[in-house]
Amino acid sequence: MNEFHSLEQKLASNLDWHRSRIKFLARFMTALLTTRTVNLAELASVFAGRAQIESHYQRCRRFLKDFDLPLAEIAQFVVKLLKLKAGWTLALDRTNWKFGKMNLNLLVLGLVHQGIAYPLIWFSLDKAGNSHTDERILMMELFLSLFEQEPRPTLVADREFVGKAWLEWLKKNDFNFHLRVHENYLVTNARGQQVALRKLFRQTRINEPLTLVQPRVMWGEAYYFSGCRLASGEYLIVVSPTFEPHAITEYAKRWGIETFFGALKTRGFNLEDTHITQEDRLQKLVAILALTFAWCHQIGLWLHQQKTLLLKNHGRPPKSIFRRGLDCLRRLLTHGTTTNPLLWHQLLNLLSGT
Repeated sequence: MNEFHSLEQKLASNLDWHRSRIKFLARFMTALLTTRTVNLAELASVFAGRAQIESHYQRCRRFLKDFDLPLAEIAQFVVKLLKLKAGWTLALDRTNWKFGKMNLNLLVLGLVHQGIAYPLIWFSLDKAGNSHTDERILMMELFLSLFEQEPRPTLVADREFVGKAWLEWLKKNDFNFHLRVHENYLVTNARGQQVALRKLFRQTRINEPLTLVQPRVMWGEAYYFSGCRLASGEYLIVVSPTFEPHAITEYAKRWGIETFFGALKTRGFNLEDTHITQEDRLQKLVAILALTFAWCHQIGLWLHQQKTLLLKNHGRPPKSIFRRGLDCLRRLLTHGTTTNPLLWHQLLNLLSGT
């Protein structure tokens, strides 16, 4: 049981929680890494301790129901692991799935680093569709309250995260952004006439982006646009508050949050296995996943520095950075950390950013 004691110490040095909560978190994370599922019944079956499986199951339920888990501390803990300098990029997106007839919908704001978005703030939406402007603004205001000392980040997001009031709020609050917009939105051309956005990029070659030097007016405000034609026949067009010649490249960083969603689901912890539908409990569960995910990805980065895996014929490595870290940690916990105490010590250090 030495692994639990050392993991508890590492968590306690970063989270100002009661000892019993830290003890539970260490066991929950260990069970999560071992089973690769958020299903509480499965977690309870491998939970450390002499209690019966049913007792462990009820303990998990009580933790998610009763503990006022400080989500802000988790977000600050995750950022501490990354040791980032200035120049943050945030990705905004949502993921949804169904449990029976119920729609479960998460809106997530993640910090992009090394090709993946580390979750910082998330809301469980009580609907199946897109978020409202008010919900996005609240999310960004929470970010500002948590990281007020940091320079304003750049926000990237897909087409569903646009709107007149939303862009105006971002611009007013000095956020840089690169958001994809619909190709049929009306803007002014060089003559001041209103035309569909795609007409400004008709002469571009496929997959060769163009950034317009002069701003165009959309919804009564001046913005800068970058875009190109895609092989599918669609247009990829991005709106920015200032001229940015590499806006399309910056926008592409949003793929990091899609990668994170994959790690939450089938490639990692199988979030869709959960039977939890209450918004507050789901948000607490995601908090534990966020911390466990960040640890696994940091381990994967460290392993990649030690030894780079050979690429497969399709040009990609056989494992993602996250999955490499997850498999390493899972194997060590399964066989016992005493089999390689030096490795366990190193992995614990990665949990505190040292």
